Amino acid sequence: MSLRALARPVAAALRAPRAAVAAPRFAGVRFVSTRFSKDHEWVTYDEATKVGTVGITDYAQKALGDVVFVELPAEGTEVEEGESIGAVESVKAASDIYAPVSGVVTAINEALGDQPSLLNKSPEKDGWLAKIEIKDEGEFLALLDADAYKAHCEGA
Repeated sequence: MSLRALARPVAAALRAPRAAVAAPRFAGVRFVSTRFSKDHEWVTYDEATKVGTVGITDYAQKALGDVVFVELPAEGTEVEEGESIGAVESVKAASDIYAPVSGVVTAINEALGDQPSLLNKSPEKDGWLAKIEIKDEGEFLALLDADAYKAHCEGA
Protein backbone atom coordinates (compact mmCIF):
# COMPACT_ATOMS: atom_id res chain seq x y z
CA MET A 1 0.00 0.00 0.00
CA SER A 2 1.33 3.46 -0.88
CA LEU A 3 1.71 6.40 1.48
CA ARG A 4 -0.90 8.26 -0.57
CA ALA A 5 -3.45 5.50 0.10
CA LEU A 6 -2.68 5.65 3.83
CA ALA A 7 -2.97 9.45 3.84
CA ARG A 8 -6.55 9.53 2.40
CA PRO A 9 -8.35 8.26 5.55
CA VAL A 10 -6.23 10.55 7.75
CA ALA A 11 -6.98 13.57 5.57
CA ALA A 12 -10.70 12.75 5.57
CA ALA A 13 -10.69 12.50 9.37
CA LEU A 14 -8.95 15.87 9.64
CA ARG A 15 -11.62 17.49 7.42
CA ALA A 16 -14.49 16.09 9.55
CA PRO A 17 -16.32 18.73 11.54
CA ARG A 18 -14.84 18.95 15.04
CA ALA A 19 -18.22 19.25 16.75
CA ALA A 20 -19.27 15.93 15.29
CA VAL A 21 -16.12 14.31 16.62
CA ALA A 22 -16.12 15.96 20.09
CA ALA A 23 -19.84 15.94 20.96
CA PRO A 24 -20.29 12.20 21.65
CA ARG A 25 -17.43 12.31 24.13
CA PHE A 26 -19.44 14.55 26.50
CA ALA A 27 -22.97 13.38 25.68
CA GLY A 28 -24.83 12.60 28.90
CA VAL A 29 -22.03 13.88 31.17
CA ARG A 30 -23.27 15.85 34.18
CA PHE A 31 -21.01 18.55 35.50
CA VAL A 32 -21.21 18.65 39.29
CA SER A 33 -18.98 20.72 41.53
CA THR A 34 -18.86 21.74 45.18
CA ARG A 35 -18.16 25.14 46.71
CA PHE A 36 -18.18 26.49 50.26
CA SER A 37 -19.43 29.57 52.10
CA LYS A 38 -17.47 31.45 54.75
CA ASP A 39 -20.32 30.49 57.11
CA HIS A 40 -19.32 26.81 56.70
CA GLU A 41 -22.08 25.60 54.37
CA TRP A 42 -21.30 23.59 51.26
CA VAL A 43 -23.19 23.49 47.97
CA THR A 44 -22.87 20.75 45.39
CA TYR A 45 -24.23 22.15 42.13
CA ASP A 46 -25.56 20.02 39.28
CA GLU A 47 -25.43 22.12 36.09
CA ALA A 48 -27.90 19.83 34.31
CA THR A 49 -30.70 20.36 36.82
CA LYS A 50 -29.61 23.79 38.14
CA VAL A 51 -30.09 22.39 41.66
CA GLY A 52 -27.65 22.81 44.51
CA THR A 53 -27.57 20.43 47.45
CA VAL A 54 -26.74 22.34 50.66
CA GLY A 55 -25.25 21.13 53.92
CA ILE A 56 -22.88 22.10 56.70
CA THR A 57 -19.21 21.25 56.46
CA ASP A 58 -17.28 18.75 58.51
CA TYR A 59 -15.47 21.72 60.09
CA ALA A 60 -18.84 23.13 61.24
CA GLN A 61 -20.15 19.87 62.67
CA LYS A 62 -16.94 19.37 64.66
CA ALA A 63 -17.27 22.88 66.12
CA LEU A 64 -20.93 22.24 67.02
CA GLY A 65 -20.45 18.85 68.67
CA ASP A 66 -23.25 16.28 68.88
CA VAL A 67 -26.23 17.59 66.90
CA VAL A 68 -29.57 17.00 68.65
CA PHE A 69 -32.03 19.01 66.52
CA VAL A 70 -32.23 20.44 62.98
CA GLU A 71 -34.73 23.03 61.76
CA LEU A 72 -35.10 23.17 57.97
CA PRO A 73 -37.02 25.44 55.57
CA ALA A 74 -40.25 24.23 53.98
CA GLU A 75 -40.21 22.96 50.41
CA GLY A 76 -41.23 25.72 48.03
CA THR A 77 -39.68 28.44 50.19
CA GLU A 78 -37.90 31.16 48.23
CA VAL A 79 -34.56 31.96 49.87
CA GLU A 80 -32.06 34.76 49.39
CA GLU A 81 -28.31 34.37 49.67
CA GLY A 82 -27.14 35.11 53.21
CA GLU A 83 -30.52 34.79 54.95
CA SER A 84 -31.19 32.29 57.71
CA ILE A 85 -32.98 29.22 56.38
CA GLY A 86 -32.92 27.07 59.50
CA ALA A 87 -30.93 26.15 62.56
CA VAL A 88 -28.83 23.39 64.05
CA GLU A 89 -28.80 22.72 67.79
CA SER A 90 -26.14 20.68 69.49
CA VAL A 91 -25.15 19.84 73.05
CA LYS A 92 -22.73 22.80 72.86
CA ALA A 93 -24.60 25.51 70.95
CA ALA A 94 -27.28 26.55 68.50
CA SER A 95 -26.34 27.97 65.12
CA ASP A 96 -28.28 29.42 62.21
CA ILE A 97 -27.98 27.89 58.76
CA TYR A 98 -27.51 30.54 56.07
CA ALA A 99 -28.50 30.18 52.43
CA PRO A 100 -25.25 30.15 50.43
CA VAL A 101 -27.25 30.87 47.24
CA SER A 102 -30.63 32.31 46.26
CA GLY A 103 -33.41 30.17 44.84
CA VAL A 104 -36.33 27.94 45.70
CA VAL A 105 -36.12 25.01 48.12
CA THR A 106 -37.12 21.93 46.14
CA ALA A 107 -36.45 19.26 48.78
CA ILE A 108 -35.35 18.86 52.37
CA ASN A 109 -33.61 15.95 54.06
CA GLU A 110 -36.50 14.61 56.13
CA ALA A 111 -34.26 11.92 57.65
CA LEU A 112 -32.68 14.63 59.81
CA GLY A 113 -35.94 14.95 61.77
CA ASP A 114 -35.45 11.48 63.27
CA GLN A 115 -31.67 11.29 62.90
CA PRO A 116 -30.08 14.72 63.46
CA SER A 117 -26.82 12.90 64.22
CA LEU A 118 -26.45 12.32 60.44
CA LEU A 119 -24.92 15.79 60.44
CA ASN A 120 -22.12 14.45 62.63
CA LYS A 121 -21.74 11.06 60.97
CA SER A 122 -21.91 12.21 57.34
CA PRO A 123 -22.09 16.01 57.11
CA GLU A 124 -21.01 16.24 53.49
CA LYS A 125 -23.07 13.35 52.14
CA ASP A 126 -26.03 11.75 53.97
CA GLY A 127 -26.43 14.77 56.28
CA TRP A 128 -27.35 17.20 53.49
CA LEU A 129 -29.95 19.78 54.53
CA ALA A 130 -31.85 21.04 51.49
CA LYS A 131 -31.86 21.17 47.72
CA ILE A 132 -32.21 24.62 46.17
CA GLU A 133 -33.01 25.41 42.54
CA ILE A 134 -30.37 28.08 42.08
CA LYS A 135 -31.60 31.40 40.70
CA ASP A 136 -28.18 32.87 39.85
CA GLU A 137 -25.28 30.59 38.96
CA GLY A 138 -22.93 33.53 39.60
CA GLU A 139 -23.69 33.29 43.34
CA PHE A 140 -22.53 29.67 43.28
CA LEU A 141 -19.37 30.55 41.35
CA ALA A 142 -18.59 33.33 43.86
CA LEU A 143 -18.37 30.80 46.72
CA LEU A 144 -15.00 29.42 47.85
CA ASP A 145 -13.42 26.45 46.13
CA ALA A 146 -11.99 23.66 48.30
CA ASP A 147 -8.51 25.20 48.59
CA ALA A 148 -9.84 28.66 49.49
CA TYR A 149 -12.22 27.15 52.04
CA LYS A 150 -9.39 25.18 53.65
CA ALA A 151 -7.32 28.38 53.88
CA HIS A 152 -10.34 30.19 55.39
CA CYS A 153 -10.69 27.51 58.08
CA GLU A 154 -6.98 27.56 58.89
CA GLY A 155 -7.13 31.32 59.35
CA ALA A 156 -10.22 31.14 61.59
